[in-house]
Amino acid sequence: MCLGGMPGPAKADNLRAALEDAYENSDLLDQNRFLLRLQDESVAQQLAGLRPIINFVANSTWNSVTDTTTNSLSLVTDLLLFDNGNRRHLTEAAREAVLSTRQSLIALEQQVLLDGVTAYMNVWRDIQVVQVRESNVRVLTQQLRAARDRFEVGEDTRTDVAQAEAELATSRSNLATARGQLEISQELFILAIGRPSHGLVGPGALPDLPDTETDADHLARQQHPQIISLQHEVRSDELSLAAARSDYGPSISLRAEAGESFGGTNDGSSSTLSLTLTQPIYRGGQLFSLERTARATLSATEFELQQQVRVIIQTVGNAYARLRIANAQIQASEQRIRAARLAFEGVQEEATLGARTTLDVLDAEQDLLDAQISRIEAQADLYVGAYSVLASVGLLTVEHLDLDVASYDPTAYYNSYSNGPARSLSVQGERLDGVLERIGRD
Repeated sequence: MCLGGMPGPAKADNLRAALEDAYENSDLLDQNRFLLRLQDESVAQQLAGLRPIINFVANSTWNSVTDTTTNSLSLVTDLLLFDNGNRRHLTEAAREAVLSTRQSLIALEQQVLLDGVTAYMNVWRDIQVVQVRESNVRVLTQQLRAARDRFEVGEDTRTDVAQAEAELATSRSNLATARGQLEISQELFILAIGRPSHGLVGPGALPDLPDTETDADHLARQQHPQIISLQHEVRSDELSLAAARSDYGPSISLRAEAGESFGGTNDGSSSTLSLTLTQPIYRGGQLFSLERTARATLSATEFELQQQVRVIIQTVGNAYARLRIANAQIQASEQRIRAARLAFEGVQEEATLGARTTLDVLDAEQDLLDAQISRIEAQADLYVGAYSVLASVGLLTVEHLDLDVASYDPTAYYNSYSNGPARSLSVQGERLDGVLERIGRD
């Protein structure tokens, strides 16, 4: 069944297409992909400290006593030979931070897709509610006309007509509210999907879910991106603590310099090679403070990880609870609809025989309307609940849903620039570069 939404192309939206557009149009994902690049660059910067540093130095000195100018050109190379493991620890910490940020990006991807599901189902729900309320207004309009006709022939009282008028006015007010809510949901659809809705079809089959809530708990502990992100962050903090402790040890550096001097008394070529050992003896307590800071950071992250595991497990339980509630509401509302429809038809028939009043008919009609709207809302909640379960266990991703989009490769930029200036990026990576270049030109 095709449900009308905002005006647009004849082709209707399905949930899958909406999620694909939500992923491709998300500025939030693009923003955080650039933040991941910043973290990638930190690895390149740490690795640079392990490589030779070569500088060209030109110097010109004027001596006021001799009134001479001495010029020199030299090539200076510095190389860190040993630093007690400091740079190695910092490099590995940066790599762990990259892995943590990648998982944070996956968590954000899940949120973008879940927002897309919620926006889609809200519009789908509100369209159906509007249709039900429009039908109710039409029915009540006919009932008011019939009540007035019966009043003219003396079968109904003025009170019956007034009751029908009041019920119709209430129905029109509820219809206006439903249309306003639909407009709000359509605006949220644009925010979540990146474009207006074009008329929505049913959301399709429910996604496959873990067999039991216990299975979902195990999956969440193993693969939820927020948990994995914090695990990498803990490892990064451990390495940062090791780096802080390594600062107590010695460092050895090598310097090679070759140059040419001219214009003074010592013209000619020269070259030097020096080996320097540095051992901290006293730095005013700075090194101890840095170690304590690193240890406190590690402890804070460990407790954050423990808390996040508890939050995720609670999220799994909440998602399954909402799913069970929605299923129960659907079953109850379907039974209620069947009973309310039979009651409404019976009351109408009895009213024609004079055994029921107009108010009885209006009440029966309202019961049927409420049951229909309850079922619509429960159906929307069921789909949001099902996709919330996927998100709670870390499976609400483009890859798991097999969406037809060019997924972003978080390793491409890292592999291209962490060890050298090679250029080999994914399609979305190239698009991000284009965005960055346009921003630079602007």
